[in-house]
Amino acid sequence: MSFVVIIPARYGSSRLPGKPLKDIAGMPMIQRVWEQAIKSSALRVVIATDDSRIQLVAEEFGAEVCMTREDHVSGTDRLQEVACALNLDDSQLVVNVQGDEPLIPPVVIDQVASNLAANPAAGVATLCEPIDGVEDFYNPNVVKVVANAAGLASYFSRAPIPYPRSDLPSSGVPGRRHIGIYAYRVGQLNAFVNWPVAPAEEAESLEQLRFLWNSVPIHVVDAVAKVPSGIDTEDDLKAVSLLF
Repeated sequence: MSFVVIIPARYGSSRLPGKPLKDIAGMPMIQRVWEQAIKSSALRVVIATDDSRIQLVAEEFGAEVCMTREDHVSGTDRLQEVACALNLDDSQLVVNVQGDEPLIPPVVIDQVASNLAANPAAGVATLCEPIDGVEDFYNPNVVKVVANAAGLASYFSRAPIPYPRSDLPSSGVPGRRHIGIYAYRVGQLNAFVNWPVAPAEEAESLEQLRFLWNSVPIHVVDAVAKVPSGIDTEDDLKAVSLLF
């Protein structure tokens, strides 16, 4: 099995402008992410950006960079542009590692790629983990996923699913938090960009629902290692910086 990691890195961020270049203990965030990614079994790790400042910094620390358009509606669109620019075959596996996750374990990058390779009926693979507390279960910023017995996603939602009709069970919160790492076959990326936005995708603002709307199976299982949340705010940045 061979796979390519692509790390989208946009300079613009409403909550944390210039996020990929924010300093984490003497190193830009994007470099921290890249260093985790190159510890995986990836054949190639590419940073995808629309900003020359990120390109310059990334090339200085030795990363391969692919410049992309500025007007992409979603990260999946940006990924597809890079796959096209790299002339990747339709069967090639690509893993999308978010550019704001400097603590992502390399083992989960390998896991999601291996899961897609082992499940040829799926066009996409992703990961999840148990939800620890009631607050996260009802938090719309924590995306939930429900899967079937075959490990294929039934639905992703910002709502609490599966919804407990009565009180929460004594065993705890029943939901699974979706972890935003994906493996794709390039052919599915090429199809994605030609599909219109799905109704549920528009309502939930979750682009993975476009695959389900178009009957593309998404494989999802629990991650083999804890995946810390990404960095969205200055407080997140300060908290992560203390870990280095």
